[in-house]
This record gives sequence, structure tokens and C-alpha cells, in this order.
Amino acid sequence: MTGPSSETLIEACEHLSARDAALARAFADYGVPAWRTAEPAYATIARMIAFQQITTKAARTIWDRVEAQLGTVCTEAVLGEDEDALRACGLSRPKIRHLRSIAEAVESGALDLERVHAAEMDEARAELVAVKGIGPWTADLFLMACGRLDAFPAGDVGLMEAYRLLRDHDERMESKAFTTLADSWRPYRGVAAHLLWAWINAERAKNYAADGGG
Repeated sequence: MTGPSSETLIEACEHLSARDAALARAFADYGVPAWRTAEPAYATIARMIAFQQITTKAARTIWDRVEAQLGTVCTEAVLGEDEDALRACGLSRPKIRHLRSIAEAVESGALDLERVHAAEMDEARAELVAVKGIGPWTADLFLMACGRLDAFPAGDVGLMEAYRLLRDHDERMESKAFTTLADSWRPYRGVAAHLLWAWINAERAKNYAADGGG
């Protein structure tokens, strides 16, 4: 799957820069961010569940073990695997329950990811969050991966931290206030999210290098 074109992203970044000085700074510093694309498939959501609430490094280790254990991450493999085997990969019991709940919804047809991919965003989001195990953050992240320019993972700490640093503020905005602010970035909230992620990751990489990689 391909993401939005470079022309679309440039136009969106210019639009956002005119709306918000912090985003203008991020665009000036970093440029056009790469879009994080993924197939509208069960494995995409499963990976998002596995990566929640733990460090990226730990999540990658766990996900590599899951892929090694299952071969192909799909509904049949997850539903057919022993829970202890999944626990041995590093998945918590709640995450295993969520993965199985989502797999059951896909198998039964209650969740049709191709239908979600083609639907209007509000309808797509509603179908996703109706499934036990898929919260608003995961739903919006999935929609972003499917190329929705205005999908926005409200409450994402990384986004709020990036915005704080760009504004040179001592404290992050409250989640509700940040979500309200993000409404001013429509119809490109997803582009704003990618821009903020790209900027803070680049800053962290620079700081890491400046510290000698230690």
C-alpha cells in the first residue's frame, strides 16, 4: 500500500504551517515526513496492539517472537495458538484477549477490514471501536496507516511531547485541550501527527548522537 503523494503532503504541510507556528517550525526543521503505511489487514492491528504501552525496543522484540512463533500473523494462527505459547513471546494476557477478540470479529464478519478501508472515516472508525480490544487510539492509528489524512490518535503522548518542545513550554497540554487544538489542523490532522512524530524522532536521534550514542 502506498501513502499520500509527496505533492499532497507538501500541500498539507504548507497548510498546517500557515495555521500553527509549532508545526511551521517542525516543517522548517524536518521537511516533509514519510507516511507510515500498512495493509488493511489483521496483522496490522495485531502489531499495533502488541506495541501499546511499552517501549518500542521491547515491542519489537516481542513482535519478532510472535512472528517466529506463528509464522504468519493471521486470525487463524492467533486463534489456534496456545495462550502459554503467546505469553512466552512476551504478550500480556490482556493483549492476548484483545488479539483473539479482534480475530474472532474478523472471522465472524463483524469486522471487515476491507470494508473499513473503503468506508467514510466516521463509519470506519465506528466499526473498529465496536470491537472489544480496539480503542479509539488504535482505530485512528489504523486509519492513518490506511492513508486517512485527517485521522488523529488523540492522547498520543509522543505527539503532545513534540508539541511541547516545539513551543518551548515547560509542561504538556492536557489531552483534551490538545485534541481541541488539533481540530484547527483539519483536514490534515494525520499529516500533523506524522510531522510531529518525524520531528521529535529526529531530535532524539540528534541528541543521542551528540551524547556519543550512550
